[in-house]
Amino acid sequence: MDAVTNDVREYWDNAAATFDEAADHGLLDPSVRAAWSRMLMPLLPVHRATVADLGCGTGSLSVLLGEAGYEVTGLDVAPLMIAAARQKALAAGLTSTFVVGDASAPDLPPSSFDVVLGRHVLWALPDPAAALGRWIALLRPEGLLLLIEGHWDTGAGLAAQETLALVRRHGRDATVVRLVEPEFWGREITDERYLVSSRGSVDRGHANATTDTQRTR
Repeated sequence: MDAVTNDVREYWDNAAATFDEAADHGLLDPSVRAAWSRMLMPLLPVHRATVADLGCGTGSLSVLLGEAGYEVTGLDVAPLMIAAARQKALAAGLTSTFVVGDASAPDLPPSSFDVVLGRHVLWALPDPAAALGRWIALLRPEGLLLLIEGHWDTGAGLAAQETLALVRRHGRDATVVRLVEPEFWGREITDERYLVSSRGSVDRGHANATTDTQRTR
């Protein structure tokens, strides 16, 4: 890993011990956990699909999906995050795979996943467009890309239109759902948070058929 990646790894290693204190990180509150489940499950394949959870952190979403029957591979740059994820999976009786790696260039088999998931990861990468191309390369034909991102009050992050533009650059259509309810975050929010979903490649002539919906309870 280069110096920048080492700095990022050290930062997230230092954050691992308290990472799950945020309601949306740990999913320890049953109501928050249920909200994420209600949002994600209808989007996912009904069969035992393979999921790559990139930048998985302590593995809360990986475990949520594993408990629903999906075959999950979680990847994170921070070894202590991965250690926590493995402990969670073990406690849940799961055989999910967790590996230390760089989400900018995940060392995972191409065309081998039904779903690629990233939550609050893409915005933080040095070259989001290049990373997204590598993520898409992991998908099987008609595979599902799920990007949970935001543009925060601090000014950090990606606005929804920026993320949609990145997805379109790779010839894919997408739908954005605003995640504004406090049930996802354990508190009221004032910034922009959303889910972009994109399944398979589309005809370039329909690349502007992106929809924008508001998620409601």
